[in-house]
Amino acid sequence: MNYHKKYINFINGRYATEGVRITAGILLPSLVMHYFDMLSLGIVMSVGALCVSVADAPGAVKHRLAGMLSCSVLVAGISVLTYYSAANTILLGAFLLISGFIFSMLTVYGARSSSVGIAVIIIMVLSLQEPLQGRDIWITAGYTLAGGIWYMLYSLLLYRLRPYRFIQQVMGDYITGVGNFLRLRGSLYLPEPDYEKINEQLLQLQVQIEAEQKTLGDLLFNTRAIVKESTHTGRVLVKIYLEVAELYESVMTSYQHYPVLHAQFDNTGILQEYHTVIEALGKEIEEVGMAVRSGISSETANETTRLIKETRQHFDKLRLSMMNETNVEDFVGLGRIMKNLEDLTAKIKLLHVYTGYEKSLNTNNIGVAIESHTETTPDIRPSLFFDNLNFRSNTFRHALRVALAMLLGYIIAVMFKIDRGYWILLTIVVILKPAYALTKQRNRDRLIGTLAGVVIGMSILYFIHSNTVLLILMICFMAAGYMFMRINYFLSVLFMTPELIIFFHFLYPGDMGEVMQDRIIDTAIGSVIAFFASLFLVPAWERHSIKAYMTEMLQANERYYRAIAAQFIPGTGTDILTIKMARRNALIVLANLSDAFTRMLSEPKRHRQGIKNVHKFVSINHTLISHLATLSYYLKTHKILFRSAQLIPWIETTSHYFKTAESLLATPQETKVLPPLPDLSALEEMINSLVEKRKTELVNGQLETPTKKELVETKSVTDQFSYILSDASVIYKLCVDHDADMNLK
Repeated sequence: MNYHKKYINFINGRYATEGVRITAGILLPSLVMHYFDMLSLGIVMSVGALCVSVADAPGAVKHRLAGMLSCSVLVAGISVLTYYSAANTILLGAFLLISGFIFSMLTVYGARSSSVGIAVIIIMVLSLQEPLQGRDIWITAGYTLAGGIWYMLYSLLLYRLRPYRFIQQVMGDYITGVGNFLRLRGSLYLPEPDYEKINEQLLQLQVQIEAEQKTLGDLLFNTRAIVKESTHTGRVLVKIYLEVAELYESVMTSYQHYPVLHAQFDNTGILQEYHTVIEALGKEIEEVGMAVRSGISSETANETTRLIKETRQHFDKLRLSMMNETNVEDFVGLGRIMKNLEDLTAKIKLLHVYTGYEKSLNTNNIGVAIESHTETTPDIRPSLFFDNLNFRSNTFRHALRVALAMLLGYIIAVMFKIDRGYWILLTIVVILKPAYALTKQRNRDRLIGTLAGVVIGMSILYFIHSNTVLLILMICFMAAGYMFMRINYFLSVLFMTPELIIFFHFLYPGDMGEVMQDRIIDTAIGSVIAFFASLFLVPAWERHSIKAYMTEMLQANERYYRAIAAQFIPGTGTDILTIKMARRNALIVLANLSDAFTRMLSEPKRHRQGIKNVHKFVSINHTLISHLATLSYYLKTHKILFRSAQLIPWIETTSHYFKTAESLLATPQETKVLPPLPDLSALEEMINSLVEKRKTELVNGQLETPTKKELVETKSVTDQFSYILSDASVIYKLCVDHDADMNLK
């Protein structure tokens, strides 16, 4: 992707729009109240709007409304309690401890509730800036509530004016991610690829794609205009979503045994041509993503069509000149890749058509998809909160860590009489995360970003003296800070710091040196507290929880495998819905496992026992999901008709591997009895017979025959079952070694 396209993507993307939207929503109350000479009250309203903007996470409108409304009320209420508690030092310390714990525990109810909890803690900290008494407390709380309600109404109004805009932006990011995934997969066809590095990048990208897919599912299937009113635009967006999901699954089915391919075909140049085609297809997907994001139509590139045609001709020539009785099986795999690329091309052409939103497009068949999607209702049972009040819960550990760290920061601020002690607490709140790796990254970003931001901000004040120019720069820095808030915390801090410097310049004109010195010192104190809290205050290391992720992965694998494998037994009806649900669950679990492994990599070495074993486990499961997706793809296309009861022993043995591996993780010291390998003689004899028959046909110059079709279908299915059985056995062995490698015996 060139820099021009990156710029266009960013400007049309949701993060740029979100940055401008949040900035406007926060600043407007101050600007309006300033017009009426009530700037101080306007700033209070802006603070309320800022806190509610934290809870304005993507999702269905009803969930956003509930989140922002509850946040507005809680923010106003907690500000009152904070002001009254500030009358006594000990009482305020106890209030910070208890409130910090309770509102951090809201994470058990999901990401939106977690955002509400963070917003409430932020207003609690900001309320320490200037203690109030009596009637002023309630007036300030009222204006804080008004600011929160304003932001909620403002945000929902913008959605009402352009209901599909945000969905299109998220969809564009999702499509672009799938395109990047395809291009990264394509690099495996280059000579001497770095398999380990590429697979790690694929795992990380998969986590991102699954997150986008989950957000899109919530937006599309919980939006009334799409589900109930059936608008044409909404139905086309659902259709694009479904087509891209199919495309993503097709990309995952492109997994091959690449070392064998390179050994056989590197000297022919066909693999390099495959890579060129994949690069072109990746660019096509990128164009579709840009079109959906910006609301314009896109067209298929003639260059891609030409490349596909030339590559097909090259493959056919190779088959005529090189294929013989010794390499017929290798050409079966090579042909599958070629067919997959042609199928991908057809899917991408269809996506180009959908970007036009033409009224003549057929979207009648999406009704089943909408009806089959189960609407997720957040679990807000009080018992869920109390069930997590134990040290086995990472949420409980994190909440306790936040509460103790805030109390420590408060004690330090009181003992050393730090004027702006709330900066210490604010730094702790925004840095301290449930995982050590995230806290470590945020700590580094916060410190470096603050230092660099102070230099930028002070330089601006030194060279620029026009208040109008400074105000414009402050607004620009603020918008930029919110644009990068969710994607790059370092850049967010880098832009937010000059914005705050200019803001304090307006509030306290004069010498800013002391203010900035306090800012740096307080940030450093908060960072140090957050760092040591993540290390020593009831830490939650991934090595203790990774087994749960592995177990969940094995369970998801077994369900996904059973759902697919059953369809290859004669007499079994195809249950595509069950397969789709099992696939979605397996991909989500794999993304969670990959994310946990990534966090584990950033932890101190002494807490990374068994990291190599876990890495192998993640990688082999990624490969396994690709093989399962390939079988699923065969079922959906109805182009592979092979079914055989002789696959039953394979299916039972593979399932037993999964179940035995799962029980090993639960009770590692028990001896598990593995089943004997399945009797494959009958199936192997049938395949060998087809291969010999095909070899005879090739000797006689017969290329296109019924035997060829039967061999391709049979070998395509049996190869995948063989690969899956092999992967399951490797997974079992990794689970056998897990207990020793993790030093948990």
